[in-house]
Amino acid sequence: MSKQDINVFLAATWDHYRIELRGAGLSDEQASRNIAQNKEDLFVNGEPNDAQRFFDAMSDDLKVGVLWLASREELNPGEWFVYDIAIDEPFRGKGFGRGTMQAAEEYVMSQGGKAIGLNVFGQNSVARNLYEAMDYRATAIIMKKHLS
Repeated sequence: MSKQDINVFLAATWDHYRIELRGAGLSDEQASRNIAQNKEDLFVNGEPNDAQRFFDAMSDDLKVGVLWLASREELNPGEWFVYDIAIDEPFRGKGFGRGTMQAAEEYVMSQGGKAIGLNVFGQNSVARNLYEAMDYRATAIIMKKHLS
């Protein structure tokens, strides 16, 4: 992805992430702190650190989405993390998410990686079903019940 495309993608990603955090029960202040911490951890002077990889998801010559992937080598040797996968609306439900995740797995293996982690919000049943069908397994689950 070009630097300009990365910047456009990240702006939309942070906006969407804030909505997901709010939907998961965080206050706007908590969501802002979470986003600020992520930016501090993943960026240097506003630029992605060297562990970050951004890819256009392609079908032949057509861009169908994007993938944000990063090495977590410093935390867990051999591990990578999917920070975001976004398939554009007209292409959803057509196998491009699965294909993009398979391409991510191939890329990680080509880099010597041994595992890929990701976070999926509880309300995103479509993504959860895809990841489970691809043999991703829950390693931690946060559950909440609102009391009246």
